[in-house]
Amino acid sequence: MTPHNASDDSRWSDLDRPPLNVAALRRALVREGGLWSELDVVQRTGSTNSDLVARAGAGKAGEGVVLVAEEQTSGRGRLEREWTAPARSGLFFSVLLKPVEVPVARWGWLPLLTGVAVAAGLSRAAGVDTALKWPNDVLVTVGDEERKTGGILAERAGDDGVVVGVGINVTLRAEELPVPQAGSLALAGAVSTDRDPLLRAVLRSLEEWYGRWRAAGGDPGDSGLQEAYAAGCATLGRVVRAELPGDRALVGEAVAVDGDGRLVIATERGVQEPVGAGDIVHLRPA
Repeated sequence: MTPHNASDDSRWSDLDRPPLNVAALRRALVREGGLWSELDVVQRTGSTNSDLVARAGAGKAGEGVVLVAEEQTSGRGRLEREWTAPARSGLFFSVLLKPVEVPVARWGWLPLLTGVAVAAGLSRAAGVDTALKWPNDVLVTVGDEERKTGGILAERAGDDGVVVGVGINVTLRAEELPVPQAGSLALAGAVSTDRDPLLRAVLRSLEEWYGRWRAAGGDPGDSGLQEAYAAGCATLGRVVRAELPGDRALVGEAVAVDGDGRLVIATERGVQEPVGAGDIVHLRPA
């Protein structure tokens, strides 16, 4: 009998974490007339976002390409923060979108739209309550505290594209968490941690929301996106401290997400100040 190979290179080094079934995913998601045009799964890469941005820039990827990694060695969050997790312990993927009929000024809604889609897909397929922390975190409840289980990163790709990356902790165990505030679907008591149906559900939900938003010319009100985001956003109604560049901070109640996707903070002076995702360094409970 061959000795058990516990190295990262062994496909089955962790039996609780089987590999994704690429053929089944393609059959389920890549279809005539649908958004998803191509789906690839790589065993390991630095960052699916970087790979797909490079492919798009070289003209080697069209709209609807999905790139999934079983393991990311230098996954990135917003502001170049690192995102690492054991192989096959989560869903790490990027998609290329080309919303050419939507004014570029509205493209800032894409990470928020992805958050709504991810939350809806996970609620359906994993049976967990999810919430969104503005601008790009997906939260689950572990015990009685909200913890980050997912993050979203959108980057421009060429003149007409946006690559949106998603990282979701699925089977991460308590001792594997990168920081104590992190969570996973397993720790939140998910009814299923099978990544194949989870990925299908998230991508179908994303296709549905993206189609709705695009059909409305990117209008967040007409597409129902602004309302859906506000309904699922845990940040609203809370007193927050927004840390801005230049050591400036804004403290107040998060009262709305405006038509440009900015968080509106009502300060103690009674002034309502909108803050854009690109302007903020940290958003914390005050």
